[in-house]
Amino acid sequence: MSKPNTSHDPEPQWAAFIAVDWGDKKHHWKLREVATGKEEAGVLENRPEELDRWAGELRDRFQEQPIALCLEQSRGAVVYQLSKYQWVTLYPVHTTVAARYREMFYPSGAKNDPLDAAALLDLLVNHRGKLRRLDPDTAETRELQILVEQRRAFVDSRTAWSNRLRTCLKEYFPQVLSWIEDIDSPLGCDFLEAWPSLAAVQRAHPGTLNKFFLSHNCRSQRRIQERINGIYQATPATRDAAILAAGPRIVSALVAAIRPLTKNIKELDQRILELVQAHPETDLFAKLPGAGPVLLPRLIVAFGTKRERYSCADDLESYSGIAPVEVKSGRLRWVHFRRACPKFLRQTFHEFAAHSTAKSAWAKAHYDLKRSEGKKHHAAVRSLAFKWIRVLYRCWRDRIPYDEQLYLTTLQKRNSPLLRFLATNAEWTTVAGFQKLSPKKA
Repeated sequence: MSKPNTSHDPEPQWAAFIAVDWGDKKHHWKLREVATGKEEAGVLENRPEELDRWAGELRDRFQEQPIALCLEQSRGAVVYQLSKYQWVTLYPVHTTVAARYREMFYPSGAKNDPLDAAALLDLLVNHRGKLRRLDPDTAETRELQILVEQRRAFVDSRTAWSNRLRTCLKEYFPQVLSWIEDIDSPLGCDFLEAWPSLAAVQRAHPGTLNKFFLSHNCRSQRRIQERINGIYQATPATRDAAILAAGPRIVSALVAAIRPLTKNIKELDQRILELVQAHPETDLFAKLPGAGPVLLPRLIVAFGTKRERYSCADDLESYSGIAPVEVKSGRLRWVHFRRACPKFLRQTFHEFAAHSTAKSAWAKAHYDLKRSEGKKHHAAVRSLAFKWIRVLYRCWRDRIPYDEQLYLTTLQKRNSPLLRFLATNAEWTTVAGFQKLSPKKA
């Protein structure tokens, strides 16, 4: 589900306000009629049929007049089920906001589902001007967002399994990690499936090993021969019978866990590519330095298609968590890292900024400048991401694709402080009578 809308559209004439404290088994709800002020509460089983029946009763009762509904969820099963009712407007509330609002009335920490629903209803009725209505993006953008987030989750899972595999191999078969660098690749998994131990692979015929590597697109005969020689010259890392017996079994199990993740990631990549190629925003981000096939779709969903969502670049910088938080109390003032934010969105901008330093002269200069000022690596990358968001927001708002050369020329005209660091990373050349900045060749 996309981010809430920040536009201040006029409110409709609400027929009722409803708060839902959703749960894994049951949903507690509380309702207030606008006309009479009458309140009522109830409990719903967490089943689509039960929720549909309840929504049908509300529709008939209020004759499809607008209803404002508040809940602690901006995406998930309950939101997806409620989004199909056009006469229901959803107001998602962050869990931290809901918890602290409840503590205003129950400082003792008392908590139960009916109390939570009542607090949410009070928040909706009296402070909905501070809340944001949920305004979903296009179906294609939301599908792309779900897929890129799940892809990252699969990659993280594969990395965790791969780390366990490497740890296990280091105990009894560490040589294979030097023969095959990417041990979680199809080459590595097939090798370990055929020969899960040093003793097993040393029993194989050299011709069999040569044929195996050739079948996995290993075209360097020199590299193949080095691997084969290394296999026959290797000595066992341990002679502990327990480790030699358990190790291959554990490795086989880990390989079996890694294989489907690799297959699933490849299938997701194919669908993501199809969505990116058809997405109307692709051209705006396609030529960004450092935005490859993985980061490009993530940047597309980071901005979406609705220009009214963010009134300025500051909104996106704060929402994404890239902008720091300023705290003032009396004479004290300090700035700290923003933690309450969509973590995947912040991660997207952070990783893009880091990758851009290898492809963009001004991005590398900005990073070097911040490092020279004493900032640590991640702080310097966040500072660069902050600047990138401002640049990309302007491109996105005006629907103008990013042009690296145009931005570099603008920096020169403004005599930007980055020019001192740009001089070490790039050089000006004359092309058709115009000054052009290009990265220096190594």
